[in-house]
Amino acid sequence: MTNTLQLGDEAPDFTAETTQGTIRFHDWLGDSWGLLFSHPKDFTPVCTTELGEAARLKPEFDRRGVKVIGLSVDTLDAHARWSRDIEETQGHLPNFPMIADPARKVADLYGMVHPGVDDSATVRSVFVIGPDKKVKLTITYPQSTGRNFDEILRVIDSLQLTAAHQVSTPVNWKQGEDVIIIPAVSDEEARDRFPDGWKALKPYLRIVPAPTP
Repeated sequence: MTNTLQLGDEAPDFTAETTQGTIRFHDWLGDSWGLLFSHPKDFTPVCTTELGEAARLKPEFDRRGVKVIGLSVDTLDAHARWSRDIEETQGHLPNFPMIADPARKVADLYGMVHPGVDDSATVRSVFVIGPDKKVKLTITYPQSTGRNFDEILRVIDSLQLTAAHQVSTPVNWKQGEDVIIIPAVSDEEARDRFPDGWKALKPYLRIVPAPTP
């Protein structure tokens, strides 16, 4: 039986073999944010494109202080061979660790196995983990639909901004756009926090320029 992680739960710690050596997950994260994403198995077509895109975007994750790590139930040897295919077809060699999880230890910890589809392959999950080791975001995709890494970066921008300031981000928000003062902040407190003022569309809907991260 697999676990179901909820937002706010502590991300389970584990020790695993990866393409960049043995890691203890929490120690490897340190004080950074983390992005852990899983693949049903190696040599799958959609995931080949995703790993190439994640490698291409690694400077964007680095700029945000986010460590990227992938997972598949296949072996390190298979990961190495698949990596060469990814570089050949996508133009980018995976430049982040990929966990080898043939015993499904990590997959079971994170509830990544989908017995209704295949009791050995993982579903295509995404976990964003904060510096406090708490799960901040989970997304699960069907095997037929590639992940949107622009959306993952957008959500990380929102998570990092809202963790530092008492604001939330509206629909389709992108970095640099206006944000919303959360209802828990009174107008009196908001005047201290946002001395330049805000636009109140409703008493509960107060729009303000995004604070400096």
